[in-house]
Amino acid sequence: MAEKLKRVMSARQIQMIGLASGIGTGLFLSSAYTIHTAGALGTIIAYTVGAILVYLIMLSVAELSIAMPQPGAFHYHAQKLIGPATGFFVAIAYWLTWTIALGSEFTASGIIMQRWLPNIPVWAFSGVFIVLILLSNIFSVKIFGESEYWLAMIKVVAIIIFIIVGVLILTGILHSNLGTKPGLQNIFSHGAFPNGIGAVFTTMLAVNFAFSGTELIGITAGEAKDPNVAIPKAIKAVWWRQAIFFIGSITILAAIIPYEKAGVTESPFVTVFSAVGIPYAADIMNFVILTGILSMANSGLYASTRMLWSLSHEKLISKKFEKVNKNGIPVAALLASLVGGVLALGSSFMAAGPLYLILVQVSGLAVVFVWIAIGWSHYKYYQLLKFENRMQDLRYPRWAYPLLPLAGFIGSSLSVILVVFDPEQRSALLWSVPFIIGVYSYYHLRFKWWPKYQKHRV
Repeated sequence: MAEKLKRVMSARQIQMIGLASGIGTGLFLSSAYTIHTAGALGTIIAYTVGAILVYLIMLSVAELSIAMPQPGAFHYHAQKLIGPATGFFVAIAYWLTWTIALGSEFTASGIIMQRWLPNIPVWAFSGVFIVLILLSNIFSVKIFGESEYWLAMIKVVAIIIFIIVGVLILTGILHSNLGTKPGLQNIFSHGAFPNGIGAVFTTMLAVNFAFSGTELIGITAGEAKDPNVAIPKAIKAVWWRQAIFFIGSITILAAIIPYEKAGVTESPFVTVFSAVGIPYAADIMNFVILTGILSMANSGLYASTRMLWSLSHEKLISKKFEKVNKNGIPVAALLASLVGGVLALGSSFMAAGPLYLILVQVSGLAVVFVWIAIGWSHYKYYQLLKFENRMQDLRYPRWAYPLLPLAGFIGSSLSVILVVFDPEQRSALLWSVPFIIGVYSYYHLRFKWWPKYQKHRV
């Protein structure tokens, strides 16, 4: 009998998980790189385009997750609608994305803690956080959902406070010490596109990375109490909140901080809070960033665990990873994903550092490959319904097809192609080529050209 996960996650928890998974270091830290590279106006354009793209992808996630509410989500949809090899690749790519991210997040959390306790080594803090994240995931999905809800709430409150402070600065009620007058002139001045309009496009991968994680809502469909109601409601709520938080925050940052002062080593949020004299601004913001990192690690372990469970459920890896405990938690898949994160953490400290950097580059691009697969799966679903004369099953107006899924597919594909024009990110694409070839080759060797295994699988 197939092992089953439990449908106990509430719509409230799913909404916050989707919101939390898309708000992390990409906004709090990487936005400084985007402002410095693309300029004030360029950054606003880049994040607006990114918000539109992620909305298209989320509509595809909603359609497919309601039609086929499986914990593996993208892997399962790609397998059924595109092909089994692509489904396998999507699962491996998404698992790698989050597992490598776990190592990065555990490292980053330890570095942040050293700000307050410099005499304690990074690995000790990382070990403590590994245990905390494990405890959040191992008992029940309800505990995971609730812990993620409150970790996300801290980030949301911090962004709301930042937006309020930013509005007060722009209206002249609060004064900053940045040395320039804040306002629209910062956005439309010489800093609008300091490195040319082309820089806007080369930063799109970083912007997409900032939005990545929102698609995780699709994975929760297999454990939602009522996915037909919870998933579309969560996606709608998450997107407009993200649009406000991201574009609102970025617009305020661009209007207040001149592009040349947007340092890439300090959070621009810290820069703004410090500029108005808020006591302990750096400490407060570092605490928020720490909770954001732990939130991402929490969601990452959940996502990678369910992806392994789905692979096992589809008989693509050992059946041991499909087994669940009495609370519906796939413990073997959970521990395997955590071990992968710990190995990534270890490789970042040891001689395997260069290998770790390659894995980080590939995993950073892998999530965009997953977006591409989501868009194409949605298009194939549309074609399937059209062929079977079941167009009435589509959740969105018929006029939106096939433009809706194709726009998400093309937009995601372009963001990958544009990496070619950025020398700093080009290596990520170059290393991704052997990764893609390797995964597809492994699938065909293992599941198509190995008669002994094929017989065993049947």
